[in-house]
Amino acid sequence: MQATDSSTGDARPGTDGTVGRLDVVAVGSALVDVLTNASADLLERVGLTKGTMTLVDLQSAARVYREMGPATEVSGGSAANTAVGVAMLGGRAGYVGKVAADELGEVFVHDIGAAGVELGVLAPPNVPADPSSDRATGRCLVIVTEDGERTMATHLGVASTLGPEDLDEELVSRARVVYLEGYLWDVEVAKAAMRRAIEVAHASGALVAITVSDPFCVRRHQREFLELLRSDVDVLFANEEEALLLFGSPGFDAALSAAEETGLLTAVTRGPAGSVVVGCADPIFVRAEPVERVVDTTGAGDLYAAGFLYGLTHGQDPEQCARLGGLCAAEVISHIGARPEVDLRELTS
Repeated sequence: MQATDSSTGDARPGTDGTVGRLDVVAVGSALVDVLTNASADLLERVGLTKGTMTLVDLQSAARVYREMGPATEVSGGSAANTAVGVAMLGGRAGYVGKVAADELGEVFVHDIGAAGVELGVLAPPNVPADPSSDRATGRCLVIVTEDGERTMATHLGVASTLGPEDLDEELVSRARVVYLEGYLWDVEVAKAAMRRAIEVAHASGALVAITVSDPFCVRRHQREFLELLRSDVDVLFANEEEALLLFGSPGFDAALSAAEETGLLTAVTRGPAGSVVVGCADPIFVRAEPVERVVDTTGAGDLYAAGFLYGLTHGQDPEQCARLGGLCAAEVISHIGARPEVDLRELTS
């Protein structure tokens, strides 16, 4: 399975200002990441499970924030990170999410727009931000421990109100690949928005890709995710733990076999063991790119997906897609934060 090569044709705006196809349009929770380094003791104090994402209310988010040390703020969210990665590789990317008309909302819109991503981000019209309710921009508090592992406490805020009526269908219909964030499946109205995005993608001839996002997310929605794979999805992203849970497999080989039986193009990441791609022929095992020091794993899967999808929309075969994904992931885990700090276009040359 391969998306159309966008290196020719209508991939760029014309000289008359008309807008053409986009390589990837991502739909996800628009969040601002608040990142800090800390010891595992902090996780125990605030009641978080290492290496996972936990949804929290605003009061709990404020408590975690008070316990955190000096922090850095940058626009984030899993699907947004992927969209930015595609743009930084030289692709054309769009993003649909929802922010409030507040300071964090301004941070999000500025950062993702400056990265070259075309926006379908909505601020609720005529509704002032209210920090005591969902009418505030979502935030993800990211605690990075000494081993580079990241643990997240997320308050979705207004991102949790993204619904079908908020979907920029014109933007979605221009995509070659519509990329969906599994985290949205936790919210009924956002789930409806994802289903509508799938309908629009199918109507416009786009591929649908999904990341299942998190082991806890898979546990909550295993049956529904498996139903999606049967008829609505073309490309699946998961890490090893998520794949085992999704397919109910006793071991990794069994999970790969189950993924292969779906007929989907599936990329399974394995951290330092690299990644495996199935659904194209025999399983393709790709080694991880060497990294001098793992500083922060935040965004590793997001940037892997960015590299993979950029390759898919630019005529690369699955092995090349996986290698580019691995290069992007290696760059982002070598520093704090989920956004690359070098020119990713150098990776495509």
